[in-house]
Amino acid sequence: MLVGGEWTEERGKAVPDLREPEGRMLVPSLKVQDLIEEIRGAKTQAQEREVIQKECAHIRASFRDGDPLHRHRQLAKLLYVHMLGYPAHFGQMECLKLIASPRFTDKRVGYLGAMLLLDERQDAHLLITNSIKNDLSQGTQAVQGLALCTLSTMGSAEMCRDLATEVEKLLLQPSPYVRKKAVLTAVHMIRKVPELSTVFLPPCAQLLHERHHGILLGTITLIMELCERSPAALKHFRKVVPQLVQILRTLLTTGYSTEHSISGVSDPFLQVQILRLLRILGRNHEESSETMNDLLAQVATNTDTSRNAGNAVLFETVLTILDIRSAAGLRVLAVNILGRFLLNSDKNIRYVALTSLLRLVQSDHSAVQRHRPTVVECLQEPDTSLSRRALELSLALVNSSNVRAMTQELQGFLQSCPTDLRADCASGILLAAERYAPTKRWHIDTILRVLTTAGAHVRDDAVANLTQLIGGAQELHAYSVRRLYCALAEDISQQPLVQVAAWCIGEYGDLLLEGSCEEIEPLQVEEEEVLALLERVLQSHMSLPATRGYALTALMKLSTRLRGDNNRIRQVVSIYGSCLDVELQQRAVEYDTLFRKYDHMRAAILEKMPLVERGGPQVDEEAKESKEARLLEAAPVPTEPQASKLLDLLDLLDGPSEDAQHPRPLDPSPGGALVHLLDLPCAPPPAAPIPNLKVFEREGLQLSLSFVRPPETPALLLITVTATNTSGGDVTHFICQAAVPKSFQLQLQAPSGDTVPAQGGLPMTQLLRILNPNKAPLRLKLRLTYTHFGQSVQEIFEVNNLPVETWQ
Repeated sequence: MLVGGEWTEERGKAVPDLREPEGRMLVPSLKVQDLIEEIRGAKTQAQEREVIQKECAHIRASFRDGDPLHRHRQLAKLLYVHMLGYPAHFGQMECLKLIASPRFTDKRVGYLGAMLLLDERQDAHLLITNSIKNDLSQGTQAVQGLALCTLSTMGSAEMCRDLATEVEKLLLQPSPYVRKKAVLTAVHMIRKVPELSTVFLPPCAQLLHERHHGILLGTITLIMELCERSPAALKHFRKVVPQLVQILRTLLTTGYSTEHSISGVSDPFLQVQILRLLRILGRNHEESSETMNDLLAQVATNTDTSRNAGNAVLFETVLTILDIRSAAGLRVLAVNILGRFLLNSDKNIRYVALTSLLRLVQSDHSAVQRHRPTVVECLQEPDTSLSRRALELSLALVNSSNVRAMTQELQGFLQSCPTDLRADCASGILLAAERYAPTKRWHIDTILRVLTTAGAHVRDDAVANLTQLIGGAQELHAYSVRRLYCALAEDISQQPLVQVAAWCIGEYGDLLLEGSCEEIEPLQVEEEEVLALLERVLQSHMSLPATRGYALTALMKLSTRLRGDNNRIRQVVSIYGSCLDVELQQRAVEYDTLFRKYDHMRAAILEKMPLVERGGPQVDEEAKESKEARLLEAAPVPTEPQASKLLDLLDLLDGPSEDAQHPRPLDPSPGGALVHLLDLPCAPPPAAPIPNLKVFEREGLQLSLSFVRPPETPALLLITVTATNTSGGDVTHFICQAAVPKSFQLQLQAPSGDTVPAQGGLPMTQLLRILNPNKAPLRLKLRLTYTHFGQSVQEIFEVNNLPVETWQ
């Protein structure tokens, strides 16, 4: 019996005493396989924790005793425990001891533990730098492979700088096994420390001559990383484009190989990576693009598309053709390939094709337009992600020549589309109709169909847009009011439709009763029917407070347009004078007061609404141009100095004109002497406007800055950020954040919204207030976060070219 470190005999046998000096019983430590079986056999989580706690205690005790023979076994069990999610940090130092051991079995487990238990956040990972350096320079191939794997997995920037030279030497080792792992390690180093590109630039040219596909694949990846992070490397590797073209052509002409062929395609992984590298090298470079045009045409026409491997190569070929400066015929071929992808039975391929065509629709609209029937068929896909992409692409394909046919297809889809797509579909149809409507009547009919089908899903401005459209089409007033009355009589659940119908009945109720519309079938409507319909809207539980307000105002306006007695209208108005809704109650009380005290003014107050000019960037631009033209016409009249001065004074209400910014010399004539009337101090001329600045543009989304410096606060700069979207899809979840140097004070106001409508809709604006007391040069850093075409985008950039007037 072993007591206090000595053996004693008991019944003729030498048996170990399983007690520690303190008297506690020791349970024998389990083997790795036995530990796995016992943990898997635990029926409850508590049993599993109990087994792991006991074994971790044994592992700790073994580490404390410093048993070198079984250290790797104990660490292997600890790594399994770590993989189950339990803490294993106490084994980090044991990994370092095993890595420093000369035995391969110890190094293998030690490097594995380092990859699992160590990372850049812990200082202990720096302690293995010397061990990795020794193994890279003096170890066997297997040990070098372990060291390279560990370095490429958890190597920090400091380790990469220290070991770059050793990895560079291994790139040219005779062993393909070591060279392949060294190339992958170099890729990790470039990603961690981009300035190491000069170290790995020379060996890449030699590695391109490799016949080993694994080494060649890693080399292509390394060159891609170098080109993306170093302009000098990009310029250097454009010289090897012919060599890359030859490598890819060899892959195409090589017959079947059991080692590299997949589904009849010769090493599709290597082909895809070469095509990606060619895309980087040929972007914005005419000579490189010309060199690879013939090869890309060969790949596009000879690749087998019956298997997924061939489709992957073909898709990368399409992306390369579209990204470089390829010939026009080649681009049409690429679009046709995407069109064939739309007919594929694989949903993933169809989704990829729709996404790619959506990105192309701005640059190659006519080529994509040829596949419009196939895109429209994809609207009926049961997969929501596919139908959403098809909807976005269909809306982007709408133009003035196909607006009638496309709108009809989209309206058919709107009736049967899923609920989560109805808002996007309805908004897209309304925007397309507003932009490409051939006639006003067609425009009104289109909006009415959308409101009837999916009125609850339209945008908030749909009601205002339709009322403005109807108000501006005087020849269609009778037609519109009859269409809306019929639609309202059939369904009062669509709130936007009810609001527009109530407004139109209130404005043009007299035309509804006349029955003189020639464009639709004759319809005889009685006054009582109109009043009953509006009362039904007021009493409906589906009506919103805003809808009831429209209906109540319509009843009030009908009191001046109907020939009958107004007692029924007065009773309804008086009833809502005690409504719980404060807004509706106030409106009813005011209308009742109008009946009782100001009945003689009621007809004049309730006249038809005047035509309201439609807002928007295009309308504002036209108004500004016409205003400038009027000013230019009025400015050169020298015979009426007083009139011109009066024009300038009145123009101050709208903003400084060109004449006001550059005042002419005072006329010594008596007319000019009026300026000095009573010798009043004249205000200084307003400062010249600061020019706007466009700071961002990507896939139709543009961001511009406009500047204003209030004269009363020269240190304050007001920047209005305006986001516009000319693409075919809405930009959603748009967030603009800004930062300035510490010497400035920045305040961001709330934006006007988080959605930038597609196809030139209303822009989104946000105000930035910047206080610059020291008048220092202004630098602005912006971060944009948004979702476009279903993809989340984040852009961070600095604006250093702000006009001097913003800070001087």
